Amino acid sequence: MTQPATETLSASNSYGELNLAGPFRLTSPSRALDLPITLPGDVHTALLDADEIPDPYFGENEKDALWVHHTPWTMERSFTASAEDIAGYLTLTLENIDTIATVFLNDAPIAETQNQFIRYDIDVTGKLREGTNTLRFEFAVAKDVAKARADAHPFPIPFTYNYLSNGLDGVHLNFVRKTACHAGWDWGIRLMPTGVYGRMALRRHRLARQESVQVDQKHEADKVELTITTRLFAFADGEVALRHEIDGQTIAETVAVRAGENSFTHTITIAEPDLWWPNGQGAQTLYPLVTTMDGEVTTRRIGLRKLEWIVEPDDIDHNFKCRINGRDIFAFGANWIPADAIPSRITEEVVRDLLESAAAVNMNMIRVWGGGQYEPDYFYELCDELGLLVWQDFMFSCMSYPSNREFLDDVATEITQQVRRLSHHASLALWCGDNEVIGSLGWYPETKAQPERYVANYDRLNSMLHLIVETEDPARRFWPSSPSLGYLDFADGWHLDTRGDSHYWDVWHSAKDFSAYRDINPRFASEFGFQSFTSMNVIESFTGPGDRNPSAPVMEAHQRNVGGNTRIVETMTRYFRFPRNFEQMVFLSQVQQGLAIKTAIEYWRSTRPRCMGTLYWQINDTYPVASWSSLDYGGQWKLLHYMAKRFFAPINVVVVPEDDSLLFRAINDTAAAASITLEVLAVDALTGATRVVASPSGETSPDGAVELTRLKIADLQANEFLYFSWTDAEGRGLGANDYFPKAYKAYDLAEAEVTATWSGTEEAPVLVLSADKPALFVTATVDVPGYFSDNAITLLPGREVELSFTPRLGAVVSRTALADSLKIGHLRQTY
Repeated sequence: MTQPATETLSASNSYGELNLAGPFRLTSPSRALDLPITLPGDVHTALLDADEIPDPYFGENEKDALWVHHTPWTMERSFTASAEDIAGYLTLTLENIDTIATVFLNDAPIAETQNQFIRYDIDVTGKLREGTNTLRFEFAVAKDVAKARADAHPFPIPFTYNYLSNGLDGVHLNFVRKTACHAGWDWGIRLMPTGVYGRMALRRHRLARQESVQVDQKHEADKVELTITTRLFAFADGEVALRHEIDGQTIAETVAVRAGENSFTHTITIAEPDLWWPNGQGAQTLYPLVTTMDGEVTTRRIGLRKLEWIVEPDDIDHNFKCRINGRDIFAFGANWIPADAIPSRITEEVVRDLLESAAAVNMNMIRVWGGGQYEPDYFYELCDELGLLVWQDFMFSCMSYPSNREFLDDVATEITQQVRRLSHHASLALWCGDNEVIGSLGWYPETKAQPERYVANYDRLNSMLHLIVETEDPARRFWPSSPSLGYLDFADGWHLDTRGDSHYWDVWHSAKDFSAYRDINPRFASEFGFQSFTSMNVIESFTGPGDRNPSAPVMEAHQRNVGGNTRIVETMTRYFRFPRNFEQMVFLSQVQQGLAIKTAIEYWRSTRPRCMGTLYWQINDTYPVASWSSLDYGGQWKLLHYMAKRFFAPINVVVVPEDDSLLFRAINDTAAAASITLEVLAVDALTGATRVVASPSGETSPDGAVELTRLKIADLQANEFLYFSWTDAEGRGLGANDYFPKAYKAYDLAEAEVTATWSGTEEAPVLVLSADKPALFVTATVDVPGYFSDNAITLLPGREVELSFTPRLGAVVSRTALADSLKIGHLRQTY
């Protein structure tokens, strides 16, 4: 076998590390292949680079790549070490092995791995030799291992129906601790990747290694006391030098260690701290904490904030809200799934781009969904930096799991590691036991036939998760499941809106009218969504011209939810006139997606403080697909994402229908009361004639929504809609909105001419839009990666709108480049 280049470990008196990332050889005992593979990385990327498989994202190529996850794989490399290099205690640290593998060092087995979510620290002291060494991973077929475990289990545990999308066979992935959506989901491709991700390092220590550093905070007037808990693993009895540095203060101590795990606690008080706040509420100050143990240095950035997740009785039932530094924070956000179905493509640059787009539209919370993965350290560091609170699910979703001792012991290691790894982050707001697992007991014939057995089985696992969190991170709340009514409450949490968190899917899955969002009043809406087609330029990336039809096989292959394309089109006929071509249908699908979520969030925000959070499903995609996302695969903004910037605006005014009236409610999610003045216009959709129908002023409080005025629906003419804008006490514009009492198809719309001109400089261009008649959902697109300051807007005659442009992914902006590719669309052009 061809050997890759070797690596040499640098000598050090105390600590040394050899990065084992780099070139390996990829082979299989069942296929005549011998290829290069780069680790960290995955098999699919290596096969794509070698032209052994077609792009699985294009057309129906997914089918042609299914053999990959039915194949066992081997990855091997060599490296060199000197006598000095291997003189100390040695640990092979593998952060993320996916998934069932035997690890060999110099042809001797040193570990069996079975959990992608466990960091394996393998003691290899005395197992390396001076000169050339070999490291090899032999991967079993995860699907086969999962089935064997399922078959051997004393009672059946069904896998999620999501694994049957598009006619695929099922996978018993509830028996293997691997990213659940790797086997497909109702928005995801099935690749079932195999690989090694994250840190791969040979670590040399004199006596002990760092395991974890946790930081608890006690907030008092003008000071914060930090309790720093450091865990060390010692190879033998002895003493080590331990030091912490933060805010100009140092704690240094020589500590005695015993062989095995050791825990040490130190306290530091920071006076007059600069507090950390969620996005939109204040600064995200972070204090570097540097920990050194015998030369091994780790750095964490600590945000100082008092975090409370409040669940208390109230006059409705129980509230459910996040409190930061004494302020109740309304959660604006979305659900997060893995950034790509091919793990090698998940990079810090890609994740930063997605999270920056979340912060750019006023989000302050991301839910890391339980069918995905615990994200890399940089994800949580970025959330700290951007002020994005994290609702963190543990990785269980939509199906039951075993509760035998072997499984629970493995999961206990996983959860303990993850809590210790992540708990220092200011952004981490809540631990949640799972996604929809308790709810799934009512979905499958096996669980419905014996509910007592499966509830008991569920509780064994869920209670263990709760106890681990209480032990390892007692300052944070553990929430049993999402959705959930509360602790040890196994009732139907999907249809009770007086306590806990809610998943509301009747508008999408039951094809209800958008107005049905106003029929429920959740305390915290942690999932709800509506699909659209992905953007036209993304569709062009995976289709040929003949495929661009919602019923074409390729478009249906890129729709994982049964009947999804039909539901998109059928809904369109309720609200809009039928589009004249496929491109307009794609545009219109994104308009209606945005309107669905706008309807929900505007109403639920208007009920504050009853509702204190809205996390729509979902922000991102793992590959190009029709889905519920507001960002296309690749991070391009869909129209929903632009609308989110408006419906998540800190000070907003919305219309709430009530019987024969329209209520205008002002919502203030800033820290202080604000005076606003509202102007409400009735606009003829055809002629553009306007009349002022209300101009109230009012004081808005950060503690709830207030009514500014109300109008009778009967006072509007047949072809009129409402356009309203609001200003602060100094007359500065704060926002604008509109409301259509009828479906858009009922209005006679003018064939408006939208004019686009440019101002600003070549390097900082400003797009100026105007229209001769009312133009709805006016949207500007360009080929340059980035986003305009607003889009899908309402233009009225005589009112110009100026839009700036923010580049993404390092793109260079010029007025010429934007102007050359600019396209303008609006609703009347769709038919």
